[in-house]
Amino acid sequence: MSKKTNTLLFILGGTVFNVLIVLISGLAFFVIFIKFIQPMLHLPDDAIGIALPVIFIAAIVVSFLVYRLVIKIIVKKVNMEKYFDPIFGPRRPPRRPS
Repeated sequence: MSKKTNTLLFILGGTVFNVLIVLISGLAFFVIFIKFIQPMLHLPDDAIGIALPVIFIAAIVVSFLVYRLVIKIIVKKVNMEKYFDPIFGPRRPPRRPS
């Protein structure tokens, strides 16, 4: 495979991985809230309306942290320049007016 294909597959795989982590952590936070936090604090049933945005933001933060950790590990183990093409190439100098 070419470097561009590897780069595209890496970005697509990273995106799918990130979305899965958001879904899994969001579901885990939701279950923790419903099973443990809501009964322990004796919150009414309509408290879920306030908790859902907090759960969503927490899931995004956890996803970012896990993704960053995984990317750090991959960068340490794999020579990225050997297998992947840079996403953004070098900038061309601006053209001089003739």
